[in-house]
Amino acid sequence: MEPSGPSSTTTGRIPLLVGGVLGVGALTYVGVADPHRPGFLFPGCPFKALTGWDCPACGGLRMTHDLLHGDLGAAVVDNVFALVGLPMLALWLLVRWRRGKSLFPLPAVVTIVVTLVVWTVVRNLPGFPLVPTLTGQ
Repeated sequence: MEPSGPSSTTTGRIPLLVGGVLGVGALTYVGVADPHRPGFLFPGCPFKALTGWDCPACGGLRMTHDLLHGDLGAAVVDNVFALVGLPMLALWLLVRWRRGKSLFPLPAVVTIVVTLVVWTVVRNLPGFPLVPTLTGQ
């Protein structure tokens, strides 16, 4: 027998509400603070610290900041892969979830991993124009 009443509905919504508040808080911080400037209070990329290469997500905070300020061109430069890929992935997952299918079948996982590796290599080639930007203060 399933519980009914306001407590079961409210309890199920609390994590969603907390996640929403945290998400809005994070977006507010990224929108107000400027990740393009040195001293932005957010941990650096461990992959870049270890290898010197930009990872597939490097530039994601700067891209988000640029989008929040309406600068689509700068967002493309900072991380076009995340800008295009994350909404596509979210839409694909939503469609699969709505159809009751497995969200991450093996072919999808392999495709995602290969795409991430290829993007990482391509974006680190000498002369590649789309690199996350930092500006001086």
